[in-house]
Amino acid sequence: MNEFSPAGKLVQWAGLDDRQIKIVQEEQSRQKVDFARAALSVKVITQEQYRDFMAQTLGLPVVEPGALNIPEQVMEVLERAKWDKYQATPFYILDKKLFLACFEPDNITALDDIRFMTGLEPVVHLATKSSITRAIEKFRDRTSESFEDLLADMATKDTSVSGISVEKDDASTLEAASQAPVVKMVNLIIMEALNKKASDIHIEPYEQDFRVRMRLDGMLREMMRPPMSMKNSIISRLKIMAQLNIAEKRVPQDGRVKVRTPGGSDVEFRVSVLPTLFGEKVVMRLLDKSVLQVDMIRLGLEESSFTAFETAIRKPYGMVLVTGPTGSGKTTSLYSAIMELNMEGINISTAEDPVEFSLKGVNQVQVMEEVGLTFASALRSFLRQDPDIILVGEIRDLETAEIGVKASLTGHLVLATLHTNDAASSLTRLVNMGVDGFLVASAVNAIMSQRLVRKLCPACKVPDDIEEAVLRKMGMPEEEISSAGIFKAHGCHECNETGYRGRTGLYEVLSVTPKIQEQILEGSREHVLRRTAIEEGMITIRRSGLMKLAQGITSASEVLRTTNV
Repeated sequence: MNEFSPAGKLVQWAGLDDRQIKIVQEEQSRQKVDFARAALSVKVITQEQYRDFMAQTLGLPVVEPGALNIPEQVMEVLERAKWDKYQATPFYILDKKLFLACFEPDNITALDDIRFMTGLEPVVHLATKSSITRAIEKFRDRTSESFEDLLADMATKDTSVSGISVEKDDASTLEAASQAPVVKMVNLIIMEALNKKASDIHIEPYEQDFRVRMRLDGMLREMMRPPMSMKNSIISRLKIMAQLNIAEKRVPQDGRVKVRTPGGSDVEFRVSVLPTLFGEKVVMRLLDKSVLQVDMIRLGLEESSFTAFETAIRKPYGMVLVTGPTGSGKTTSLYSAIMELNMEGINISTAEDPVEFSLKGVNQVQVMEEVGLTFASALRSFLRQDPDIILVGEIRDLETAEIGVKASLTGHLVLATLHTNDAASSLTRLVNMGVDGFLVASAVNAIMSQRLVRKLCPACKVPDDIEEAVLRKMGMPEEEISSAGIFKAHGCHECNETGYRGRTGLYEVLSVTPKIQEQILEGSREHVLRRTAIEEGMITIRRSGLMKLAQGITSASEVLRTTNV
């Protein structure tokens, strides 16, 4: 690589190694973008590094718009959706000049649009995406209706709905659920979840209380407590939006609702209603395609684990299992594998419960056990559909396991999930379910077990003075203890005072080698299989966590919370 080219300069400037360069070049070839954008896309460099490198290369000044108190009249030269679209925000106007914070200063189309719509000449400064988003969010917080404002305005007669448009909403079903305060409250709850990037909304009724919690980076946090008088009408409103039977309060119900955000994008929620002692509890799972990570490179696997997993899914036939508890990212890993393999010459069929996201070019089937469409019956049908790759959402019983194993032995690649604690126990679980040991040994290529941990907020993480003895007890090797950069959570505006922002995966990938096949045939216990896998180079989930701890990605408390020795 030419050291004087833009790519060569970035390699030298950021100190990238050969592995990182290879990852960036693969992403660059896939996305058809320049080297710097590809490096940012695969997180080889941070937003701050990208900003500083571009500033140095282009000779542009740097600004932190998120830390500025931007006047409303400056922000209002264009509507907020435009600033979201262009990834830019104004922060000052002088004469006919609009001082602008941009993440992509070379987006000529955006600058021309801003120039045309405002009649002002943009003066470009560089900023990170997160700082631009924070500036826009601060403006939204000042101008949008708050929870307190809504409660103070409960007597309003205005029935207009702003911010969200609901598809297929039959508001005439229940008058109370159609009143303006209820509609606004539900909209506010949904918008708050979207703004905070929550994965789930929990609306929970109790005897003397009614609360709303949201799951942020895997942890539930209470967001608000609407008045008890609104309990039934809020729940009814959500059931109407999800096209559920509002008169039926004795049995669980499931549905979906699609909303449109002020920025113009569609977001879908999966809605689950459960009768409890003091009313119906509603849980809404956010199904946002924009946050779905379907690029295997970005999953966060260590290099050896990534190689083992990729080798397993590249085999023409066999079974690859992904295991872990609910909410550990198994669906994301499977979708990533599917999209890696998806091409014109390959026929891919999936059986899922539920189908969370639609994948282009993939035949997806929603399992419906109440009408006899089970995982097993879907698998039988797939085998008559000339498949190359089959994805099974979950192996729940012996029938599904046997059909999946036999399909993997007859020329098909089968990807599936299984609920076990680690990779080795998945092999014994299949045998305990009733699958013959020789079939398991022959069929399974690899098992990947995973957990999700919260990532430390890069804006506020602080060094952790954890004792070396604790690190040794956790299993960190001596050579890493002295050089490890251990950090802990602190809390700031960017991370909602939690100290964490985003999540990453911890993985262990067990490749079924000839020695492990032999031990399966001998009926060895899972601890024997696990010991052999480690001897053959498997990185355990705890080890994966310690490696991310040493890199300053997560904290010791997160590793201890999610992993065993």
